[in-house]
Amino acid sequence: MRTELVTTLKRQATEILAELERDKEPILITQHGVPSAYLLDVESFELLQRRMAVLEGIARGEMAVAEGRITSHADAKTRMERWLK
Repeated sequence: MRTELVTTLKRQATEILAELERDKEPILITQHGVPSAYLLDVESFELLQRRMAVLEGIARGEMAVAEGRITSHADAKTRMERWLK
């Protein structure tokens, strides 16, 4: 992963954004030597968002199972049939 100073980003924003779009590699932005932000191209960011949504759904499902909030396949099918009508 590439690291850039915030001052470099300010001076060369157009070039850095063009490289980001081309290379699809995140860029760590530092301010006074401290990590401040990550720059991602839009496509990579949206993919990460979709992956996070799937992982959150899995985690919610695992919690439901652990808490005993489950239903049989037949009951789930009946409920879905009513909902889809």
